[in-house]
Amino acid sequence: MTRHDISRRDFIRWAVAVPASLSFTEGFFGKLSAALQDAVKEYPIIWLQASTCSGCSVSVINTIHPSIKNVILEQVLPGNKLTLNYHGTLMAATGRLSVQAARDAVAKHKGKYVFVMEGAIPTKEKGVYGCIGEENDKPISMLEWVEFFGKDAMAALTVGTCAAYGGFPAGEPNPSGSIGLTEAFNMLKFSTPIINIPGCPCHPDWFIGTVAKILLYGMPKPKELDEYGRLKLFFNRSVHSRCINRDYLDDGIFASKFGEEGCLLELGCKGPFTYADCPIRLWNGSVNWCINAGAPCIGCTEKGFPDAHSPIYQRR
Repeated sequence: MTRHDISRRDFIRWAVAVPASLSFTEGFFGKLSAALQDAVKEYPIIWLQASTCSGCSVSVINTIHPSIKNVILEQVLPGNKLTLNYHGTLMAATGRLSVQAARDAVAKHKGKYVFVMEGAIPTKEKGVYGCIGEENDKPISMLEWVEFFGKDAMAALTVGTCAAYGGFPAGEPNPSGSIGLTEAFNMLKFSTPIINIPGCPCHPDWFIGTVAKILLYGMPKPKELDEYGRLKLFFNRSVHSRCINRDYLDDGIFASKFGEEGCLLELGCKGPFTYADCPIRLWNGSVNWCINAGAPCIGCTEKGFPDAHSPIYQRR
């Protein structure tokens, strides 16, 4: 892999401090974008959507700092065969053409592409509850696609909690037998390394930052990931530890209904056991986040969401 003139330290500063992006020059973001353009030509992205609402795709497209969507997404345009070689929603091809595009991408870039998984994977009755396309007049299950894409990938990323841990599709009673990608790879006995980027939806910075890290510096070392396969760079501290309402908790002031001042713990806030940097990263272009908008953290980045966190608006 070609080395680029962005130091690891500068990259980490960007990943951690992107909400305060005024501390970086436009030249830095331009340099990062250019470096990624070079990298993705050699290591393209294949993106599979399974049982998903497509919310994570929408979230990632809205990335702002830097505007890497031009690097990662715009090259889906007809005639450009670089970068995002397959994405069921964004690509122009449909039907047999899209299925063939997926197969061609794997054949062309075997062992050198990043497999991105969005959505949970139905497994019950050989995956019959979720299919994409046909072959010889028979539906191709999402599970078969996971096997096809996963076995020859250099790395796999899960985008969103559904892909990482099962999420909503895996909620009780889970009639489709939906699971996350790690569980699916274990079932298929694959050794392809996986990095989980959970969230409902996944924050665009978490996705772009993880992709950039892999393309520029290679796969993270085990010590850089937590027990759930997430980059500690983004998921190393609880929401509670940096919450704007932390002082209320320390003073014993709790809101009993929405709109009142105070810690939202009694209203179901899951911040104490939810790990993500939402309080400093913010959402929607660094405009706001759940608690600042008066809503409790619902723990969407954690394994077991949503069942393990229900009822959402009651103290656990």
